[in-house]
Amino acid sequence: MLVALAVMYSAQQLLTPIFAPLSNDLNLTATQLGLVLTIASVAFTLASPLWGLALDAIGLRAVLIAGLVLCVAGLAGFAAAVTFGLDETLTPGLAFTFMLVFRSFLLSAGLAVLPVAALAVAGTVTVGEGERTRAVGLVGAAQGLSAVIGPPVGGALAVVSLMLPLYLAPVIALLLAVVVLLVFKPPVERPQQTVQTRPWELLPAFGVGFLMYLSFGLAQVVVALLVRERLEFTTSSFAVGGVLLVSALGLVMTQGVVVPLVKWPAARLMRTGAPIAMAGYAVLAVATSLWLAAVAFLVVAVGLGLAVSGFAAAASLGVGPKRQGLVAGLVNATYGLTFIIGPMLSTLLYDFEQVAPVIAAGVAAALACALSLVQLTPRVPQPVA
Repeated sequence: MLVALAVMYSAQQLLTPIFAPLSNDLNLTATQLGLVLTIASVAFTLASPLWGLALDAIGLRAVLIAGLVLCVAGLAGFAAAVTFGLDETLTPGLAFTFMLVFRSFLLSAGLAVLPVAALAVAGTVTVGEGERTRAVGLVGAAQGLSAVIGPPVGGALAVVSLMLPLYLAPVIALLLAVVVLLVFKPPVERPQQTVQTRPWELLPAFGVGFLMYLSFGLAQVVVALLVRERLEFTTSSFAVGGVLLVSALGLVMTQGVVVPLVKWPAARLMRTGAPIAMAGYAVLAVATSLWLAAVAFLVVAVGLGLAVSGFAAAASLGVGPKRQGLVAGLVNATYGLTFIIGPMLSTLLYDFEQVAPVIAAGVAAALACALSLVQLTPRVPQPVA
């Protein structure tokens, strides 16, 4: 599941460096481009709990294959829409419509199945808090690894041709789907005691997750504007790429290495991560150089990685094996929801004051810190002898 998640998300991330240039070639307006991204976030968010319900009802293998088919169709359809739009086989309006259908709706809905499935597997093959936090940390690291691999590879391929990443992505997705179809077998569920945690007892953990993801979305959206206007860095695209790469590496290392090594309880991860992120936003708010902004984002990434791993683990530990799909879908939807709200709120705040989104991010992290102090430790399931 970790390999499938990393590969598919990396294939999708190949398109990141070429999306803006291709949009310009297709004469898309800023509003149209924003609509493509917004609908993608909405589709991802709405699909996540639906995949979770389906996973609990009909099983992992069927749901995983269905999601991969949507990914292949979305990437292939997007490539076709761009190709036929550029050679004017399709009118600009039709090309844009097909981009919405394939890139925004089908691909995003399909992508949602992979973290949901991976988190659900983590919840059924692990027993005990230490095992669970380690597993969900690795899921987050696999997802974050795609942001480290995909864009640089896509950028390198785009030097040869802008169309090369566009055509390679659906091929990778198709090969992955075939491999999964042929070799994937659902993991054996670990017997464990039934968990009696009531739904409302998980609300503080979901509040922490929402606020932490929201804080990162608020700051990440305006990093390009901050680098160009506050830090007066001329080659802003390279500077922004460097800052985001540092944060992605910090997130991957925290979730993939630190969380599994420390084996902290879910509550401790949240109570440690939120203040660390808050400190990072404080540094970012006063940063006057590029290196200081990069350090600030690295600190934020470490705090975010700890806190959201704790959130996902707490949610997973709060339900039994038969509801791991649903809770994984809700965790994934929480992530997606913040990237619908975050960009709009961030740009509105930036128009008011350049540093306002960063201050708002710090406030969100502070609220998450306060929520994490609520009794969050779930009734941890134990192995059945």
